[in-house]
Amino acid sequence: MTSRAAYSRLQIALHWVIAILILAAWLTHENMGRALESRIKSGATGFEGNTPHVWLGITVFVLVLIRIVVRRVQGAPGPLPGATPLMEMAATWGHRLLYLLMVLTPALGAVAWNAHSETVGELHETVGSALMLVALAHALVAIWHQYVKKDGSLTRITRPQG
Repeated sequence: MTSRAAYSRLQIALHWVIAILILAAWLTHENMGRALESRIKSGATGFEGNTPHVWLGITVFVLVLIRIVVRRVQGAPGPLPGATPLMEMAATWGHRLLYLLMVLTPALGAVAWNAHSETVGELHETVGSALMLVALAHALVAIWHQYVKKDGSLTRITRPQG
């Protein structure tokens, strides 16, 4: 993976679209327990009975997989100016955790929905809450870097390279 000054237009678009879709999925999750129970009772399979939350989750999953491939091909910016080794390690592991949760959350949702598993559904909900907390922390750290440290961190994900 190569290092670059900023993310590409495609990477920036994927970042913000995925962020918005994850927020929308979280905002539409409220009645999913009842929807899953209804799906189990009716014996529905496949796309039958899919809700906006399910469609959002499918879309997030596909776009995150595309984002991972694009990141592997196009690379990502190197460490921020003045970053300490501890900050670099925190950024690396924070991003890895975000990617893991962005893949795991919709994957667990798909298993719960298609395998008719309330237990996996509860795990999906817990992992989804963890995703939201880590994403919030990610946003707060980025804002802190941009406006307190003034190191241009948000510029890299809002203004494309080239």
